[in-house]
Amino acid sequence: MNLFTEMRALVIGALERMQAEGTLPAELDFTNVAVEPPRDAAHGDMATNAAMVLAKPAKTKPRDIAQNLASILAGDARITSAEVAGPGFINLRLAPELWQGLVKAALEEGIDFGRSTMGQGKRVNVEYVSANPTGPLHVGHTRGAVFGDALASLLDFVGFDVTREYYINDGGAQVDVLARSVYLRYLEAHGQEVAFEDGTYPGDYLIPVGDALKAKVGDAYVGKGEDVWLEEIREFATEAMMDLIRADLKALGVEMDNFYSEKSLYGTGRIEAALKALEDKGLIYEGVLEPPKGKKPEDWEPREQTLFKSTEHGDDVDRPVKKSDGAWTYFAPDIAYHYDKVSRGFDALIDVFGADHGGYVKRMKAAVSALSDGKVPLDIKLTQLVKLWKNGEPFKMSKRAGNFVTLRDVVDQVGPDVTRFVMLTRKNDAPLDFDFDKVLEQSKDNPVFYVQYAHARVCSVLRKAQEAGIAADDATLVGADLSKLDHEAEISVAKKLAEWPRLVEIAGRTNEPHRVAFYLYELASELHALWNRGNDDPALRFVQEGDAATSQAKIALARAVAVVISAGLGILGVTPAQEMR
Repeated sequence: MNLFTEMRALVIGALERMQAEGTLPAELDFTNVAVEPPRDAAHGDMATNAAMVLAKPAKTKPRDIAQNLASILAGDARITSAEVAGPGFINLRLAPELWQGLVKAALEEGIDFGRSTMGQGKRVNVEYVSANPTGPLHVGHTRGAVFGDALASLLDFVGFDVTREYYINDGGAQVDVLARSVYLRYLEAHGQEVAFEDGTYPGDYLIPVGDALKAKVGDAYVGKGEDVWLEEIREFATEAMMDLIRADLKALGVEMDNFYSEKSLYGTGRIEAALKALEDKGLIYEGVLEPPKGKKPEDWEPREQTLFKSTEHGDDVDRPVKKSDGAWTYFAPDIAYHYDKVSRGFDALIDVFGADHGGYVKRMKAAVSALSDGKVPLDIKLTQLVKLWKNGEPFKMSKRAGNFVTLRDVVDQVGPDVTRFVMLTRKNDAPLDFDFDKVLEQSKDNPVFYVQYAHARVCSVLRKAQEAGIAADDATLVGADLSKLDHEAEISVAKKLAEWPRLVEIAGRTNEPHRVAFYLYELASELHALWNRGNDDPALRFVQEGDAATSQAKIALARAVAVVISAGLGILGVTPAQEMR
């Protein structure tokens, strides 16, 4: 049940009536007609911009349209008043029965309340994390993992067919460095002293990998050159790191549908096929790029390379795909990977990258636009840095990892639920401070606690009702006399519940799961405010001793809040709290 959609349909119907009566032209586009919460709640329950967006194409003054439209809307039983404001906005007030009916709808639909068919089953590939398989995931990966996973769940909730995908960057030189680092740990396992030079990975996490390699091959690689062991250890070490990464993701509650290996693109003709597809479109040529903007590097020299005409698809400059020595650039396999995504029939692609990939956005969008003839949109979401704090000071690096704080460090400190929620308390492209003390604090300033406390309070109401002998199961609450919810504080909670179906569609349309976290905090605030008013006014308490019917109506409202909080936390991948400890 989406009241905003319902009211928009009412407005569109009134506009069509005006067309039939000849007070509006027949050929008008109603796409931009919206019904939204007013900026100031004192102005009404909902507002429409219909007169404002239609005035120019209708060649009519907006207030003239608004006054006619308002008189029609006021005649509907669901509208208690329709007032023209300012240059032509219309503020609407709705009958109490609509808010009361919404509580019933939330209980009937359960955690599917607000679920949408907006996505129409379109296939979306969400690629996230995609860390180099050279060590455990760090805190930056944690934010990308949480954001990508919540976004995938959000898109599923609004009707898309979502595939969660991890792109394993196992085709580059960094995996050779991993193999050499594991070889050093392997020699250590054989009792040798080794030195980790610059460019190798000194983290303790490779000690068990070296031990496992010794257990597998014995001393077969001791004293041997790279030509003997490099390829085999590359494969062995990569799989060991991916096992570690999968375990880290599982600890965070993240499960991928697909892992795609970059290495599978090499020597298989896939890179060549992708570039041939671009060449057939006239987008590949041999040329020399201009020097970088600003100061020319001392070692820069003009060299002919194989280039992609990315400027024809919105990029600033054309991009090299093959170096002058014939080797592929980093961009070439990425083109091939996205060509594979397009070929798999996805209707839309989403990549979640770290902030350091900002310069990659335009070229990647250009490639997908070219490969799909502009038919498959690519949205790239950048996740900004996370600053960790503890005891008022920056949280230091992990010795186990070598030079960074790991995902496990964070999860072990505060748990997966707190980690996930906090990572979504800022928009993805805004920096995030993660304070280990504050995220465990039991106060209104801690959004994790505040939302979970609201859900736990509702659970406590249900337990109290049971102790009082009042039936409070959902089936009973659905049949409660909700007309008893007539206090402004109770209606205020119902109005916030009404925003949920609209909110998830907006969040899904913009690929912004943080909106869900923000909304849950606002909904929790409404519940807590009603609870606190009940401390002063016994008539607002959820359980009314000796009055089962009134109690059930009030408990139904509280239970509806819990339903929406549970659904929202489900999208974020957080388990609702039954009680606070």
